[in-house]
Amino acid sequence: MPLRSIRSGRVRSVGAWLLLALLAPPIPGAASSAACPDAQLLGPKLITDICWACLFPVRIAGVPIGGGPVPSGAANQAFCSCPDPLGLPSPGLVISLWEPARLVELVRVPGCLPALGGARLDLGTMRTLGTPGQAQYDGSDKAFYNYHYYAFPVLIMLDLFFPERCNPDHLTDIDLLYLSELDPTWNNDELAFFTNPEAAFVANPVAQAACLVEAASATTAQQPLDALFWCAGAWGGLYPFTGRVPTLNGRPAEMSLASARVLAALHRRGLARRTLGSEALCEAPLALLLPKSQYRLSQFYPRPEVDSNHVIGESELRWGLGRNVPGVGEDHLYLIWRWHDCCLTFL
Repeated sequence: MPLRSIRSGRVRSVGAWLLLALLAPPIPGAASSAACPDAQLLGPKLITDICWACLFPVRIAGVPIGGGPVPSGAANQAFCSCPDPLGLPSPGLVISLWEPARLVELVRVPGCLPALGGARLDLGTMRTLGTPGQAQYDGSDKAFYNYHYYAFPVLIMLDLFFPERCNPDHLTDIDLLYLSELDPTWNNDELAFFTNPEAAFVANPVAQAACLVEAASATTAQQPLDALFWCAGAWGGLYPFTGRVPTLNGRPAEMSLASARVLAALHRRGLARRTLGSEALCEAPLALLLPKSQYRLSQFYPRPEVDSNHVIGESELRWGLGRNVPGVGEDHLYLIWRWHDCCLTFL
């Protein structure tokens, strides 16, 4: 269910957009308590707390601008062609970059929206109240968080370089796309199994042991293994697609695992698309299994990653130290980066 931007219309000027973000009145229903914090997303932190260097490399016709990681499977040709409205091939250049495209917020209180100033929606009951777990570290305890999934096309919102031809979602503002409080599978493992029965084939020690290979690959080479679709590297297993995550790792890894499960569940339902590879140059095809190499994550709240981001399954020892704030920082907000290959046609 889309929730249009907190402002009507679209602001085309960077300076005007930022001025509105800084001077806009508080969102009705905003809370200032630790139970539902304000992540201060639409304000100065939109500039200061995002890793802008993570956009690079930007590749134009195969020529990289800036340094940075390139995912496996990315399109490597310089020229391309896509059908025009009449069905005739139109030539163009291949452009590729890391695009900040989505937000995932993980909250304890149902209906709490830190990304929208701490606003509260009347959703859920005490039954869906989140918990960080008891931290017994024995494998028997799990944390549970609700999630909200936003469209967040920052490059389009700030009117930066991003051709309309390369916007397969046709989204231009911040939108609330999905609420886990309305999804009965997010807090019920058995119900989630019936919507994703392939989980039965990977629920065995051999399949789970294979995740150690991906943990090593994601941590040392920053390359998750898409073939191991049931794994999330050092964070654990992707299945089941629910908000109950083990507390054997630190809080940043737990919240990153929950974010990866969000992406996996949305891909499985056809609500997220593939933007990586030659097949995505003209349109974004469906990808029912999570293309892990397509995504990178960066924490925005409570402690932002401003100098880098991390791949799915990368050990939190490389990026997560000091990123949890007990008490006032129990809710988390993650910026989702996706690699985008696009054919920019001349006509």
